[in-house]
Amino acid sequence: MFDLRPVGYVIGMLVAVLGLTMLAPMFVDLIEGRGHWPAFAESAVITILVGGLVSISCQNGVKDRLSIQQTFLLTTGVWVALPVFGALPFIIGGSELSFINAMFEAMSGLTTTGATVMTGLDDMPRGILLWRGILQWLGGIGIIVVAMVFLPELRVGGMQIFRAESFDTFGKILPRATQIASQISAIYVSVTVACIVTYLLLGMSPFDAIVHAFTTVSTGGMANYDASFGVFSGPIEYAASVFMILSALPFVRYVQMLNGNYNAPLMDVQVRGFLYTVVVLVIMTSFLLTKIFPHHWEQAFREALFNITSIISGTGYASVDYMTWGPFLITVFFFIGLIGGCAGSTACSIKIFRYQILFASVASQIKKIRAPHGVFTPKYSGRTIGEDVLNSVMSFFVFFILTLGLVAVALSFTGLDFVTSVSGAAASVANIGPGLGDIIGPAGNYSSLNDAAKVILTFAMLIGRLELLVVYALLIPAFWRG
Repeated sequence: MFDLRPVGYVIGMLVAVLGLTMLAPMFVDLIEGRGHWPAFAESAVITILVGGLVSISCQNGVKDRLSIQQTFLLTTGVWVALPVFGALPFIIGGSELSFINAMFEAMSGLTTTGATVMTGLDDMPRGILLWRGILQWLGGIGIIVVAMVFLPELRVGGMQIFRAESFDTFGKILPRATQIASQISAIYVSVTVACIVTYLLLGMSPFDAIVHAFTTVSTGGMANYDASFGVFSGPIEYAASVFMILSALPFVRYVQMLNGNYNAPLMDVQVRGFLYTVVVLVIMTSFLLTKIFPHHWEQAFREALFNITSIISGTGYASVDYMTWGPFLITVFFFIGLIGGCAGSTACSIKIFRYQILFASVASQIKKIRAPHGVFTPKYSGRTIGEDVLNSVMSFFVFFILTLGLVAVALSFTGLDFVTSVSGAAASVANIGPGLGDIIGPAGNYSSLNDAAKVILTFAMLIGRLELLVVYALLIPAFWRG
């Protein structure tokens, strides 16, 4: 009989921890004096009690080892349970969202998608704004741990190529996860503090600096204003770009740097590939923008750097409405959102390493066509790419395209136009945030969508954040019989 107790124990613990974090926005609301703090107090009590009771009731089933089924279920269950309780402050708080809207907002926060259904952010209670930032910050560090501990061992989407860098964790997931998470957490907190200090020095208010640092380092993109990052300009955009890039790099390389391997990031082929891609896109975009901003080359470069970095990393900030930049750049923005950052970072989407493996495989096949009797094996970072990795990466691409298509078709059935359906599907499955068009573009949000569309997008965000196959595997009966 399948034992749910180890899964319930971990999920209960994490839910209880989430409840404790609700105390921070409660105190902020209490200090602000707008009378919304009881919503966080009630939400915290409910969340801590439910999480604590579930954890205690499942404690006697904890084991050193988790089966593959338990690990898949745990990975998905965490990202289902936390948004449910994370939505409570939105439902009974100052925003008073419906359950569907609250779930959309909480899922968008924890998956660091950055899409929002909330309007009037400029006048929103500070506790709610801080809670959105906390959700994204927690989701950012959570996905790093999942990407470095669980996904390589689950052999999902080619992530098994990073098994050695994940410290060979399978069989002792919980103890090793704690060890890895403690190292990554210290770096994550340090980068966040550095971002806060930088924003303060560049003129942000303390509250804005904290919340925007949370959503920058997590590459989440939820801002405190309806205009997103457009209320800031100048050096702050450069600073945000730097921290978005740092957060889109694999955090395990920072761990290696702390242990004395200072060249670790630049020795990583996916890091070099990501940085090269950003440089090329920024140069091309800034050149084209000089026609829109004549005689203002610095502004053209700054807007190109910030918005390209924001979209490719999946952060989703917008400093301007790039829908006015012309059809070519709009198309560019759509496709770069499907690139993503590095594996083991807070960034989302397909990830740069999968494209590198795909291109290596294609190059190998072309060589075989030219020299049928030759032996050509695709390599990644100097190592031969195994068949299991190749098959996993190809499967990921197929499932990603199929999922994007199915979500787009489902959204069109709810009455949305073609641009909104396709870009909304891409923005949710790739966890980017803003889509294209007048409704969900950089100048809009998701508040006007119907409930059916929001439910579809909520599930799409979950599936996309967990690398698709983690969720799909749970739906296959043969998986549970294995």
